[in-house]
Amino acid sequence: MSPLPATIPAIVRTRVRAAVRRPARLTPEERAGRGLTLRLVSLLLQYPDTELTASRGELTTVVASLPATPAAEHLARFTDWFAAQDPEALERHYVEMFDLRRKSSLYLTYYLHGDTRRRGMALLTLNQRYRAAGWDTDGGELPDHLPVVLEFAALAGPGGGEAPLRQHRRGLELIHRALTDAGSPYRHVLAALLTLLPPPTEADRAAVARLAAEGPPNEEVGLDPYGTYGEGEFAPPGTFVPPDPAAPTRVPPAPTSRTEGLR
Repeated sequence: MSPLPATIPAIVRTRVRAAVRRPARLTPEERAGRGLTLRLVSLLLQYPDTELTASRGELTTVVASLPATPAAEHLARFTDWFAAQDPEALERHYVEMFDLRRKSSLYLTYYLHGDTRRRGMALLTLNQRYRAAGWDTDGGELPDHLPVVLEFAALAGPGGGEAPLRQHRRGLELIHRALTDAGSPYRHVLAALLTLLPPPTEADRAAVARLAAEGPPNEEVGLDPYGTYGEGEFAPPGTFVPPDPAAPTRVPPAPTSRTEGLR
């Protein structure tokens, strides 16, 4: 989209831009299908524990029943791989991709604010958004964990529900790029999500390139600078020796089956 003339009042320019980036008006069926796709992406980006791997057959069936869309095609490619893997191999791959690599971390505010004080405020603001919508995450995960953000988007719907995804579009692009570079099938899950968002602008592409090259903002608060866990990290090799990996990130399972209500 070409820049709007500076002579147009600022409020008009702002509203036109917002209209361009907002999802088009959806029919009830399209809205339900979009919510289902977001819930599937949320599930598939969770740690592959025993419950999730036991549901692989049902998840594959649900994905296969989706209307033909680019998102459904990407999810089908992922579930074909997901269903064929050994559970322990899935766990190792997930930890390697999402817990040990900063460029494919699932905590979205990291890409926008890095290790700075602003990230804490962003987390607080996101949590307040959830509460204002009447949604309680139960504190099981940070509010910027991508599966949590996706679940909120599915529940609250296009517009306000998907606003955090649009806000963190550049971080999502970087995660997709990192997973693609690593040859991870999880790239298909991110690709499915990106098809639901407005196309990236030239500014988005340039920002993602800078983010990939330089990393997010960093702020030293009495601590050594963060460094590298290995290939694909922001800091040069040898800058920092990481601590032992933390326990795998995961979203607490719902009281009922993971796939209940997906159909």
